[in-house]
Amino acid sequence: MELRILFTGIGRRVELVQAYRQAALSLNVNLKIYGADMAGTAPALAYCDATRRVCAMNDPDYITQLAEICRQDNIDLLIPTIDTDLLVLSQNVDAFQDTKVLISAPDKIAVCRDKNHTADFFISCDCLEAKTVNDYREYAGSFPCFIKPKDGSSSINAFKAEDAEELALYAHQIGDYVIQPFVEGTEYTVDAFCDFDGKPIYITPRIRLQVRAGEVLKTQIKQDQQIIEESRRIIEGFKPIGPITIQLIRNDKGEDYFIEINPRYGGGSPLSMRAGARSAEAALRLLMGEKPEFCDVIDNNAVYSRFDQCVCIDDGDIAQPIKGVIFDLDDTLYSEKQYVRSGYRAVAAYLNDPSAEEKLWQHFEEKKPAIDAYLEEIGMPDKKNDCLQIYREHLPQVSLYEGAEQVILDLKRREIKIGIITDGRPDGQRNKIKALGLEKLVDDIIITDELGGIQFRKPNDIAFRIMQCRWKLPFEQMVYIGDNPAKDFQAPKQLGMRWLCYDNPDGLYRNHDEAETQHVIQSLDEIRGWIR
Repeated sequence: MELRILFTGIGRRVELVQAYRQAALSLNVNLKIYGADMAGTAPALAYCDATRRVCAMNDPDYITQLAEICRQDNIDLLIPTIDTDLLVLSQNVDAFQDTKVLISAPDKIAVCRDKNHTADFFISCDCLEAKTVNDYREYAGSFPCFIKPKDGSSSINAFKAEDAEELALYAHQIGDYVIQPFVEGTEYTVDAFCDFDGKPIYITPRIRLQVRAGEVLKTQIKQDQQIIEESRRIIEGFKPIGPITIQLIRNDKGEDYFIEINPRYGGGSPLSMRAGARSAEAALRLLMGEKPEFCDVIDNNAVYSRFDQCVCIDDGDIAQPIKGVIFDLDDTLYSEKQYVRSGYRAVAAYLNDPSAEEKLWQHFEEKKPAIDAYLEEIGMPDKKNDCLQIYREHLPQVSLYEGAEQVILDLKRREIKIGIITDGRPDGQRNKIKALGLEKLVDDIIITDELGGIQFRKPNDIAFRIMQCRWKLPFEQMVYIGDNPAKDFQAPKQLGMRWLCYDNPDGLYRNHDEAETQHVIQSLDEIRGWIR
């Protein structure tokens, strides 16, 4: 089963993308992840299967562009990740037709965007809240106090004012603000995830042990029953669709003062997922029509700490020498159509029918399961398994693309390591490699299926890590050359490798809308000039 997800405002949400990738692996789902970004430089894009450029979220064409992307790419689920586009998405859910949008109702989004309404909502849920004031001249509470934008997020322009003079200064700086008494105590975030009817599947409180710019760096899971029950009341009133984060402060009397709701994945949500609140898996199950029940099997008291990591978005002027070149095999070093023809020829010989090769090829060009279709035509469907075995195990009549061998030999003369990483059934790939004479030409060959099954196929990065360990080269001095943007380049980009997309006019997967222009080569001969 294949599912397609589009994240908007994807930014730095690498952990979230990885959580969905891991969930798909656990569920044996073929998941394709798209990331929408205005500039195309967000680090999380390197962890997506495809990138989609969009206009600014406040642009009148934003919804139209997103809806068209969802239509063209057959997106099953759209997931917003930042506050900026929540309201406009919730107001335009109908524009997305067959795409499910993981977004709550517009009136509830509006509650979150205005801190005054948020406070009133907490009161309606029988929860304590820090009383808000909208004019610093009317604030009669104690100091210190807290002042922040009425519709702010990520702790931007949120300040602790120590006295009336500081409060006035911040008030003039912020403009449209709310003031709340400063509640001394332990700060919590609750990561909750609900089904499409607003019923909770996970409610996971955690202490914010260390925070930077409003986002948690270190947290401790605390399955506190008082907070869970209070959160249930909030969820019952809010009816969120998908993720929601709730923030509160517990004072020294054990009273919980609720301060904020964000109807989206919080930046620290993946930490709760690590503890057992697998909301990414729940989202995929919901898409598949399942109805996950509430789960509280969580690693209580577990402590998680986060770190930063870099990815290369633009190679710039490449100065480092390339010391290792890894090739894809099919449609990069030889024509896969040539292999298909060879297989049909072997099947025709087995059936003792010289005309079968052309008939099988015709079905192939019509994008039909050729062997099934042909055997059905001639009334011999019982021969399917035998024909498939002949096709998969035959020694093919194939040859390297013109000039490919010379390119490899030239690189080897420059003392550059040469390797192959290829997916596919081991017997079939080994026969191709033997027929092409590649065992004598290259230094290392990895067939990903031989590592432990199809789950090790690209875009899995394990084969690339193994090759790097064998060669003992920095990833930055290695390049991968392939032809299929749908799977070939995700791992190299994440690992910091260079990569080149062979725009093969003969290829089965010629679809280079995902390949950046500067990474595309039109012939293997161009490798000589590209690699210094």
